[in-house]
Formats: sequence, C-alpha cells, structure tokens
Amino acid sequence: MKPPGRHGREAIRPAVSRAPTDRAADLAKDRERALALIPVSRETTARLDRFVALLLERQQQINLIAPSTEPVLWTRHIADSLQLLALAPDARIWADFGSGAGFPGLVLACALAETPGAQVHLVERSTKKAAFLREAAEATGAPAVVHAERAADFVNAPPVGIAAVTARAFAPLAELCAAAYPLLITGAVAVFPKGQAVAAELTEAAKNWKIQATLAVSRTDPQARIVVMRSLEPLADIKTRYGSTAERQKAGSP
Repeated sequence: MKPPGRHGREAIRPAVSRAPTDRAADLAKDRERALALIPVSRETTARLDRFVALLLERQQQINLIAPSTEPVLWTRHIADSLQLLALAPDARIWADFGSGAGFPGLVLACALAETPGAQVHLVERSTKKAAFLREAAEATGAPAVVHAERAADFVNAPPVGIAAVTARAFAPLAELCAAAYPLLITGAVAVFPKGQAVAAELTEAAKNWKIQATLAVSRTDPQARIVVMRSLEPLADIKTRYGSTAERQKAGSP
C-alpha cells in the first residue's frame, strides 16, 4: 500500500484559529497598553469598556471595523481617538464627520461625559451605523447626538457652539476643508488625523485654500500626523462659491 501523497486528502490541514480565550487575552493586553499611553478616569474607562463590548457584539451583524484590527482595537481605535482631546483642550462641543463605528466621536463623548456642557455631534449618513451609534451612546451614557445625514447637509444649519470639528478616515484634506469651512469661520478648530501622506494632502488642499495649521505627531503611530487647523480661507478663484470669511461673518451665515 502506497503512503499518502503530498497532495492527497491526508495532506490537507485544517486552518488554525485562535481560541476565544486567546483573543480575549490579546485584547486585554492591548487595552492595558492603550490606557497606559493615554490614561483616563475610571468612569471613562468603564464607559469605554461598555462601548467596546457592544461594538464587538454588533460587529457580528454589521461590519463596523476591519476584522484585522479587532485584537488591537484599544490602541488602533480607542487611544487613537482619545489623543485628540489634548489638541483642543478647551473644546466642549465637538462635531465628528463620518463617525462610522464611533471613532473618534463616540470615544470623545465617553471621555467628556463628566465635563459640564459637553456634547459631541456624530454625523453619519449610514442608517445602520447611525442606529449603532445611538445604541452605543445610550449604553455608555455619553453626551452624543447622532445626525443621520451627510456632513454637507449638517453644516448648512449646524448646532450652536461647536468648538472643534474632527473626522477620521473620512475624506482627503481638500474635501475636509470644504466640509469644515462653515464651522471654522465661526471659531471652531479642526483636528484631522492623517497618515503618512499628509504632506501630499496639504499640497493638494493648498490649491484652493489658504490654510493655517500645525502638525502634531500621533501618539499611536509615530509615522502619522494630526492636522490642527485654526484658520481657513478660500482662495480668490473659489471665493465666489464660499465667500470671504469677513463677508460670511458679516452676513451671519454659518
């Protein structure tokens, strides 16, 4: 009797998957790393724990994050979001374009829950993701308001008092400038996490916008940068579309 060939059925090995206990251990270690990197209060940690548990549960029904990032959810998504607070420390009311699974907006809301007057507006056009965000806000007690609409529609009549606007993995910087402009001319600061291609995005955006911004090094990825934009003005060739800052402010237009 011949031994089984290399390509026979006996050579087929089942795929090896990590046991749930191993995945839980990996996530616990990642949680520890994230909270050491960006410490938060016990109350905020408890809210984030509830958020993560709900996200992983709903991930089975709706694709909220890339499966490959689940083991590093705390550093890749939670800590990456939390670091934005230090870049706009006085902001109490935020707007987050394209909130998706809640990054960074729902995380910011969890961290700001004990701050008087804090509120985070989560702008998400996907009805399924908007429903998840509402569920997460209720489960965590975070001061978040969900707007199931496009960012362009949201800024047509934005809530009063928005002091900071953010967006993560939402659009190139040139598009973010157009979306955020109505908020920046009323005094908001823009805080946009970007990857290694930030220089190219700034160059492209500068074709239509005069931008005053600084770049902060990401604490979760030393190769990434966060654009902190405090002044934004359309160049002459597109002022007919947006109007100058002085003209819009004089007219009281958002």
